[in-house]
Amino acid sequence: MSQPEPPAGGPPSPESQRVFQPGLFAGEVALVTGGGSGIGLTTAAELARLGARVAICGRTPEKLEAARAELAAVAAGGADAVLALPCDIREPEQVQRTVATVVERLGAVDILVNNAGGQFPSPAQHISANGFAAVVKNNLLGTWNVTRECANQSMIPRRRGRVSMIIANIYRGFPGMAHTGAARAGVENLTMSLAVEWSQFGILVNAVAPGIITSTGTMRYPPEIVARGVRATPLKRAGTVDEVAASILFLASPAARYIPGATLRLDGGQALWGDTWQLPD
Repeated sequence: MSQPEPPAGGPPSPESQRVFQPGLFAGEVALVTGGGSGIGLTTAAELARLGARVAICGRTPEKLEAARAELAAVAAGGADAVLALPCDIREPEQVQRTVATVVERLGAVDILVNNAGGQFPSPAQHISANGFAAVVKNNLLGTWNVTRECANQSMIPRRRGRVSMIIANIYRGFPGMAHTGAARAGVENLTMSLAVEWSQFGILVNAVAPGIITSTGTMRYPPEIVARGVRATPLKRAGTVDEVAASILFLASPAARYIPGATLRLDGGQALWGDTWQLPD
């Protein structure tokens, strides 16, 4: 049966994004950081629905437990196929223990979705040294911590793996978000570097760069900032978490086996035309 089409110009329905065959990820193990809400939870749910055993991690146990229950309800393998682990990706020892637990309890990490991150809107001149360092530690160093552990503990020994880095629309600069723009640009370069170095191990590393996405994360920003971003998007709408999840799943699927080191822009054309986000002085 064909999927329902959205109204002309409007966002697609979640159902219209479910284009992958059932069982596509059967036998695979996925780790999704920041998997308790938003893009991370939606991606984890689709991976679980398509047969993967899924581990999610984050810093809030209550949020993780609610997400775990939601994932168990849709997972092809039921509750036994879902694992939720508190973890602060900024802390290397916590990351090491978390990845070790996933490998021990689920058997491997075949798919890594580096979704965890965080930042705050601010004009650059008002960002303190500590604030800048905290955002870089979260978005760049934290991403590296998880990627390194998954590679060394599972992907390199098994000579297989898929890594997706979730970054941002950084291609025209990131006014109002200089700290995260710098960190995400570092992650994109890391993506290309690892794609070359780790191709010998059968590991594909790619990135997804969402633009303005309607999610729990975006809701924390001032509405006028989000509205300006939508106006600067040629498609004149925000993207959805389901659209982002579908792009991540594509890069993790067999259809993307010849794509290393790419960045998939999911921004409604904003990188091609229009202003980036900007805050007043």
